[in-house]
Amino acid sequence: MCGICGELRFDGTSPSLDILSNMMASQAKRGPDDSGHFIKGNIGLGHRRLAVIDLSNHAHQPMVEQNLALVFNGTIYNYPALQRELISLGHVFKSYSDTEVILKAYKQWGENCVTHLQGMFAFAIWDGNKLFLARDRLGIKPLYLSQTPNRLRFASTLPALLTTCDIDTNIDPVALHHHLTLHAVVPAPYTILQGIRKLAPATTLTFSLQQKNPTSKRYWQLHSQQQNYTDNQWIEATKSTLQTAVDSHLHIADVPVGVLLSGGLDSSLLVGLLANNVKDLLTFSIGFEDVPEEQGSEFGYSDQVVARYNPLHHRYTIPNEQVLTRLPEAIAAMSEPMVGQDAVAFYLLAEIVSKTVKVVQSGQGADEAFAGYFWYPLMQAAQGNNLERFQPYYFDRSHSEFLQTVHPDYHGEDYTSQTIDNLLATDKDGSFLDKVLRMDVTTLIVDDPVKRVDNMTMAWGLEARVPFLDHNLIELAASIPASLKLQENGKYPLKAIARDLLPSSVIDRPKGYFPMPALKYVRGPFLEFMREVLNSSICQQRQLFQRSYVDKLLAAPEQYMTPLQGSKLWHLALLEKWLQVHGL
Repeated sequence: MCGICGELRFDGTSPSLDILSNMMASQAKRGPDDSGHFIKGNIGLGHRRLAVIDLSNHAHQPMVEQNLALVFNGTIYNYPALQRELISLGHVFKSYSDTEVILKAYKQWGENCVTHLQGMFAFAIWDGNKLFLARDRLGIKPLYLSQTPNRLRFASTLPALLTTCDIDTNIDPVALHHHLTLHAVVPAPYTILQGIRKLAPATTLTFSLQQKNPTSKRYWQLHSQQQNYTDNQWIEATKSTLQTAVDSHLHIADVPVGVLLSGGLDSSLLVGLLANNVKDLLTFSIGFEDVPEEQGSEFGYSDQVVARYNPLHHRYTIPNEQVLTRLPEAIAAMSEPMVGQDAVAFYLLAEIVSKTVKVVQSGQGADEAFAGYFWYPLMQAAQGNNLERFQPYYFDRSHSEFLQTVHPDYHGEDYTSQTIDNLLATDKDGSFLDKVLRMDVTTLIVDDPVKRVDNMTMAWGLEARVPFLDHNLIELAASIPASLKLQENGKYPLKAIARDLLPSSVIDRPKGYFPMPALKYVRGPFLEFMREVLNSSICQQRQLFQRSYVDKLLAAPEQYMTPLQGSKLWHLALLEKWLQVHGL
């Protein structure tokens, strides 16, 4: 896991080492173990390394071989098998790294190499006179782009690009609409800034010096595979595929790998699948202060898993005053504004965990793949067209409320409804809920929980692995009938697997979340923090929000919650604070 960056010049000049150095420095925490750069002709590449596989200098990046140069962020879980295959085809290796496997795979299969890779990745390969960029199937690893007529720049984080000059930092009205109505999900290629875009998941881009417009290719799509399985056969297939994913995410590392144990079914299941085969498994839990309406921790559940398997467990409680003090830090670590309450929780947890391990497994993706959220049955039972069934249970605001929220300069079409309607309409396979779940794992989750986990853990040089987003498991889950997944209030195949591994109280508990009550029930010092942000002179001069709407939320913040039970006031304060923290 690392931070990558680069610049390709179209005007015949050479990339600036100062610009590369600034982008690398911005990503230093993503890769605290090593750094390197490569400049030749029109191309410049930079890299910050977190050493996890082949800790020697043989895996140093940029990795250069003949006319090829590579920078890579991620982990390739099938790299040992690929290395053996490539050796049988005549390739000679100097390292035991997955980085060199990508380089040799490109030499062997060209741009089709991505179809051979199983894992999470974003990488760039310079091939003499063209630049090849790629992102993994589920978008677990990010890649941001900024292009002008004279140059292309790319980086693992948006703030790294902001360290360079000539970036258009005007707010993109399409992205703003998505951000404020779709739970901060801004699908690729958009970001909140007009001058920065991001590569879509499962996509490659090829730039040549002769042709400034890149060639884009979508190399993978999620489809349901019709299988005449019984319920038990689906459950056995899920168990086998998940076990393979969990094992590969554990063993493909030359450093210890822990588990973030929230107390929910997903992370507890990871512990159950690993604990009997791993000596001294490291687990980590975090909690926050309670409020009258909600507990701030799930220790009551995670402690039961710890008691059953006796891992080397670490349990931390964070007081609210520390949460409030550290909020600006966590916001600064966000590549894009993220309203999910657990973003700050992951940031604070990652700081502590990174002092013990470099790599952890986390449970993101299970709810989306196996229909675990409360809104899926509501959507399933709803009447109307696709949008009418989806919108009431997911959108944070209607389009009319969005128009009340932002300054008229940012008014436009109902972009979010258009996006969702198009995604569901173009998917011709299966039932309505099948389409929703595929959209969730390929689009919505990418720019919400998956992005949060990457940003918040890598802010402390901690690699988070997400075995529930192994693409083989995702393909299997997409083929399981929705009716089977919805049994027992959702995630039935995972609950069936867990019966032999976990206490029933953990399996049958109400669906929980990584709780941060102070950012949901906004009061006291947290309310004052948000009031200060939204009443600041820079916020009022920016004129992004309509004051009447801001004043309404400030007067009664707990009355204005989204269908997903988020604070609408926090959404506004977070966006404004993110802009301020990044000097925008």
